[in-house]
Amino acid sequence: MLYNELLRLWNESVQAVDSKDWEGALAKLEQISEPTSRTLFNAAMVHLALGQLDLALRSLDFTIAKDERLAVAFFQRAAVMMQVDRLEEALSDCIWAQKHMRENVVIDYRQLGLRYKLYSWQVLYNASAVYCRMGQWEQAMSTLLSATQERGQGRGGSIEAAFTSIERKEVLEPLMVPEGSVFRPRKQEIDQLQQRDFLGKAKVISSMIPNDDFGGFEPLRQQKPGFYEPKTDGPQGSRYMRARTPYLARGPGQLTVPGGAMVFLFGEEDRDGMINVFHDGQSGLLPVSILEPADIKKSKSKKDKQHLLSGIPLPPELEPPSRPQTRPLSRAPPRVSRSSDTPPPSYMTATHTPPAASGPPRYTANAASSQMEDPLANRTILYQMVALYDYAAQGPEDLEFSEGDTIDILGEVNEEWLEGHCAGSIGIFPCCFVYRENSS
Repeated sequence: MLYNELLRLWNESVQAVDSKDWEGALAKLEQISEPTSRTLFNAAMVHLALGQLDLALRSLDFTIAKDERLAVAFFQRAAVMMQVDRLEEALSDCIWAQKHMRENVVIDYRQLGLRYKLYSWQVLYNASAVYCRMGQWEQAMSTLLSATQERGQGRGGSIEAAFTSIERKEVLEPLMVPEGSVFRPRKQEIDQLQQRDFLGKAKVISSMIPNDDFGGFEPLRQQKPGFYEPKTDGPQGSRYMRARTPYLARGPGQLTVPGGAMVFLFGEEDRDGMINVFHDGQSGLLPVSILEPADIKKSKSKKDKQHLLSGIPLPPELEPPSRPQTRPLSRAPPRVSRSSDTPPPSYMTATHTPPAASGPPRYTANAASSQMEDPLANRTILYQMVALYDYAAQGPEDLEFSEGDTIDILGEVNEEWLEGHCAGSIGIFPCCFVYRENSS
């Protein structure tokens, strides 16, 4: 039998004893398949409360068989023996109880869970009661006189009244462990029965993802280009706010935001009426007085997700986009000498209108950096985008840039590649490495 199950049944039986539910206590004790000396003693106490002396004696026999040095069990069994007129056995139990006292004046069983103190004078008192029932009054008086010489509490007027009874040749009533006094399990062990969560629940302390309160486990999700879309429950539960009016930074740590800009609240309002916010990839302070709740409308379109600038961008796909196929040149580019190691040409946008005089402009990697004084000459800037990540050139026709760089978009090669200008260089790059700040 598991020890936890033993403790549970033992504790429930003690609770039944405290509520005077003797039948319920006995039912719990009988469910213990491997009883101990203390649970057997408790069963004897329950049988005594029910008036079942024979069953109480049987339980006390099992108790002593489990623990042959339990003096209180011999003491209790001697008292029950007297009630069923088994006097010789009762006197023997008194002798064994006195022997297991080991010359101690008192044994406190509180450490074992029994709120009872057994005194040596009580054992001698019960021995005198046995002699009274045997009719040996002189021996009863001598034994009781020995009890008066023992130290201990609780005697009071019991000894004096006993002397008077013996002189009148009246039988003494035996002393017993009070009803309801049973061995109890340790409170520390009972507390351990209840399940405890020693690790506790995970709590998000800091996260770069707005409204990130998830602290559990979930399987890996396939990452796609775009932005995390924070979960919001409408304007009331959202930490997205909108600036009613433009604000120009007036001190260190403050942000400059245009009117109508959407920001995300990071902290709580301080005593100066300022609050830490996140806007356009930067964190800083704004006055709470210029902020109002923003109505976040979720959209499943890819375009709307890429314009949610307060979100956190996802990394690009694991596999880079397929590179566009190069077209062989019909003639050499102007002002560039032909050589055996001429790099491949650039890719022109389909929307670019070439000048009539010179034809579609093309370039090489060294021409864009050294031989062309103005790389944007005769070129049209369609719009601008911002780099999400660093991009290292994979070929001479690639445009290399760093995170946060502003790139002039000169054309769209295909759905996955763009042609742009950055830091005096022109080249092509994957479109998933950049995002468009606005549509104007």
